[in-house]
Amino acid sequence: MDGSLVAGVDSSTQSTKVVLCRAGDGAVVAEASAPHPDGTECHPDHWWNALSQVRDLLERAGAVAVAAQQHGMVALDGAGEVVRPALLWNDTRSAPQARDLVAEFGGAKAWAERTGSVPPASFTVTKLRWMAEHEPGNARRTERVMLPHDWLTLRLGAPEPVTDRGDASGTGYWSPASGAYLPDLLRAALGHDAETPRVAAPGERAGETAWGAALGPGTGDNMGAALGLGLRPGDVVVSIGTSGTAFAVADEPAADPSGLVAGFADATGRYLPLVATLNAARILSAAAAMTGTALDGLSALALAAEPGAGGLALLPYLDGERTPNRPAATGVLAGLTTSNATRENVARAAVEALLCSLADAVDHLAAQGVRPRRTLLIGGGARSEAVRALAPAIFGTPVTVPEPAEYVALGAARQAAWVLAGTPEPPAWPAPPATQHTSDHTGEEIRARYGALRDSAPEI
Repeated sequence: MDGSLVAGVDSSTQSTKVVLCRAGDGAVVAEASAPHPDGTECHPDHWWNALSQVRDLLERAGAVAVAAQQHGMVALDGAGEVVRPALLWNDTRSAPQARDLVAEFGGAKAWAERTGSVPPASFTVTKLRWMAEHEPGNARRTERVMLPHDWLTLRLGAPEPVTDRGDASGTGYWSPASGAYLPDLLRAALGHDAETPRVAAPGERAGETAWGAALGPGTGDNMGAALGLGLRPGDVVVSIGTSGTAFAVADEPAADPSGLVAGFADATGRYLPLVATLNAARILSAAAAMTGTALDGLSALALAAEPGAGGLALLPYLDGERTPNRPAATGVLAGLTTSNATRENVARAAVEALLCSLADAVDHLAAQGVRPRRTLLIGGGARSEAVRALAPAIFGTPVTVPEPAEYVALGAARQAAWVLAGTPEPPAWPAPPATQHTSDHTGEEIRARYGALRDSAPEI
């Protein structure tokens, strides 16, 4: 173990990623990863097994913190055993329960005021209600509810279940504004009371690992990315991963009664209003399959087509959608004619649809008072040359693309360094290298065509 090194873990939907960094400046010394099973539910043991595969890297660190996918329902019995596989954020089976809970507790405005968000199917509280209705035996056995990062932090050595305000704010039964749990909402969802993790203060030491390293409280993946990027108020991030997100650091909590903006907390004591889309990078992979190419080939095809894709417009709700809240929706390809039915136009329409969907997300943040100082584009989808080239026109602003890196894991590592430092604020690590992208074109016509299709498309 080296006290000058810290490790950050990103336990995402698809894999576990670990970065080992110098505590002083965040320079990455080593990194590793291990896969998770695909799907919308997963036994937590798979996360632990993946983390165990990279344990040698963790054991080199003097402090460790975990960031993980938000919202996942980890239900434990009285002995601390997992009751059922965790329902993940991308499992939409609880959409009817989400609608019922919103109606039962005064409607969208009341939920936004109490919890900062109007819970969609991704939120933990809706998954608890689904379990209570469809698996009542499992619900009765459940005595403690945790999130993925909470569970991993406990397994790493925390002496008690602990979470942070960022991840807690995505459960649907914790208030960012008051900083307190709302046990009546959890009780109404599960059917009885259950224990919840203690919410640690930002930068608090949450325990110690088996090899003597300090343990940070951890956080959710989006909060980890914000910490890894060193975001300040006015910075807007658009992330293209399995899900798409647009989020910004703010000094005041958000409470959007439309439900489009989730009023999360961040990992530093501030707030992180966020808009999430269910479909993001998989739009590109699906379009690549449709056009018989790989992702690099899709990018080249898209760049070979004219702006507007010859009149083609794609509504990319391939697996339902969260923003707007259309869990039963499917994709729509509109405007197809014999003259524009080319692989290039289909590829271009897919990239434009992805960016239009995320530009809508940024607009929703602006409606809640976020005033972008700059826009950053991150995530696996940002590696696409076509995405980087088309984004400034669609967003209507220059776009900064930080060098590809594991920003969620880096944020967790920065939190670990914060725990070691014991300072009021996280250590100041240098900003990542980045490129600036502009466009001579305007995306107004493309966004107008996309908006017309979005507003006229049926639910299925």
